Amino acid sequence: MVVQSLRSGAFIHRLLTIKAIVVNVSLDCCIGACAVPCAQWLASGGEVTGWGWRSMAAGAVALLAGGLPFRIAQQHWRFSGSADFWRMAWAALLAALFYAGGRVLVGHGPPGMTFPIIHMLVLMVMLAGSRLAYQQWRQWRQQRRARNDAQCRIVLVADGKSADLFLRAASAGMAVTGMVVNGAHRRGRRIHGVPVLGTVDELDRVLDRLCAHGASHAVRVIVDPCCTGTALATVLRIAQAHGAQVRRMPDIAAVTAPEWSELYPVEIEELLNRPPVPPDFGRLEGMLRGRRVLVTGAGGSIGTELVHQIAHYAPESLILLDNGEYPLWRIDVALSEQAPQVPRHIVIADVRDPQRIEQVFARYRPELVFHAAALKHVPMVEDNPCEGLLTNIEGTRVVADAARRHGTRAMVQISTDKAVNPSSIMGASKRVAEMYCQALDMTARRDGRDLRCITVRFGNVLGSAGSVVSLFRHQIERGGPLTITDPEMERYFMTVAEAVALVLQASARGMDTRPGEGRIDDMLRAGGIFVLDMGQPVRIVDLAHQMIILAGLRPGQDIDIRFTGARPGEKLSEDLFHQREVPRPTGHSGLRMATPRTVDLALATSIMDAMVGACRAGDAGTALVLLKKLVPEFVHRGASGVQQAPARGTDRERNAS
Repeated sequence: MVVQSLRSGAFIHRLLTIKAIVVNVSLDCCIGACAVPCAQWLASGGEVTGWGWRSMAAGAVALLAGGLPFRIAQQHWRFSGSADFWRMAWAALLAALFYAGGRVLVGHGPPGMTFPIIHMLVLMVMLAGSRLAYQQWRQWRQQRRARNDAQCRIVLVADGKSADLFLRAASAGMAVTGMVVNGAHRRGRRIHGVPVLGTVDELDRVLDRLCAHGASHAVRVIVDPCCTGTALATVLRIAQAHGAQVRRMPDIAAVTAPEWSELYPVEIEELLNRPPVPPDFGRLEGMLRGRRVLVTGAGGSIGTELVHQIAHYAPESLILLDNGEYPLWRIDVALSEQAPQVPRHIVIADVRDPQRIEQVFARYRPELVFHAAALKHVPMVEDNPCEGLLTNIEGTRVVADAARRHGTRAMVQISTDKAVNPSSIMGASKRVAEMYCQALDMTARRDGRDLRCITVRFGNVLGSAGSVVSLFRHQIERGGPLTITDPEMERYFMTVAEAVALVLQASARGMDTRPGEGRIDDMLRAGGIFVLDMGQPVRIVDLAHQMIILAGLRPGQDIDIRFTGARPGEKLSEDLFHQREVPRPTGHSGLRMATPRTVDLALATSIMDAMVGACRAGDAGTALVLLKKLVPEFVHRGASGVQQAPARGTDRERNAS
């Protein structure tokens, strides 16, 4: 039964194909027949004498014969393009030669020496013109139907090339009202019949005019992929003011498909307006190819992205370490699909357990260690201070000491901007981790060891587990409200992929000294810290407004925003550099370096020993006193919300909360 149905369907499809070819042949015969008297009229100066139906029939046969080698009868008129027009030109030339040759063979010469040339030109015009006329008629019918149905009115924000692609591919359900472009010189012109209504700066006035004429439901489509950041945020704001939605056109490959009609929502990452930083593939490959690489916290947001990007450089093996079973299973499945050729080892371990970490290093002998394991949620660490100090400080020390004992080439410590002028236990603990790695690196250099401890500091990453973006998305799905601690709260943001790419770049830079870069290497040897260029900080309330608009909703009407007050340990703003850490360029866009602030390794170790002992005994008060000895600029906002005074003689930072 199924076979019979398939055969029946194939037969019907074949009949339809034959029908289309018959229609094309009939139309081309009419064109060939009509071209003969037209060419004679032009060649004889406006007279048509001695030409009957036999001559017209001969013209039709000549065109069929001339078009046969170029298969013009099989052309799809609706999709005829430049390549098809060239075939029609060659078919017209052959048809004119066949017709002239036929008249000579039967004893009738052409009306003049120029007749074959004129005949060929007439055929070309009629063949190409008929197909273009059909395409224009079809486009007009689609636009008229779309206007009548009022399914979707569109204003394009695009350059000429992007607008051309969109208009060629847009389906009948989209009525493009007009477009705004960059450059006042294009105002008043048309692309595929669609008027240019103004420039991007005039978008507000353009939409006002459209709304006045009843087009208040226009959908703005961002076609130009370069429209990001501030420009995109401006478009979103204007769209929201006019009750319109904003959609992103997909990539060019998708747009060129016939009958394309799908529009994509704008992603929050596109509002960052961060130009892509090209990676130094030579350095990265030299660092990672053929190496044994250990990633702690491999199941977290940063760790997962690190694993994915490292796998592209063909390491000898990847050791994925985390204390959570499900995150490890998830990254293992993802790697089995993305990079099945890279050997990997799944290790469940706690970085605070020296014996277990020692076993891992002894068994796998990693050459590179990326230490991303940490407790990073500020309020949770405030509620569990001993756990935060043990994970972030003792865990870092356990991993770093194991790396030193087992001949690891480099350990990369992932730090945070909250380590600068910290007001939270989490931030202060990450600052201690920075200090220990700095001191260990300097000591290793003095002792002639090969271990290189590299610290990379950056701010928040969009979309990471527990980030404000994830929280806002969840709250929008539930219908709100969006909760923000303070209207003046702001943070640095970048995408996870960009942050990890720059972490790898900083790691490669820290391990590979090249001529002309001695000053950077000197700062590294003295305990310098790489700091990612995070751009400008983003107000959290602005981020909330943008996410509501991107969801097609209205802030304050469809979704409320509620301010809850700063939580324990939070500051209104963060810094990437301490006031004594002068930013230095590194010669690589996206990377800067903080001039060193270091401590003696023996002193740090003795205080850390006492702090770890207090934490294991559950004595959080003593642990915090010891924490302030190591980080004197730590101004703690505890659960009571009251700032505690810093140690005597310490500089207070202007923005400590």
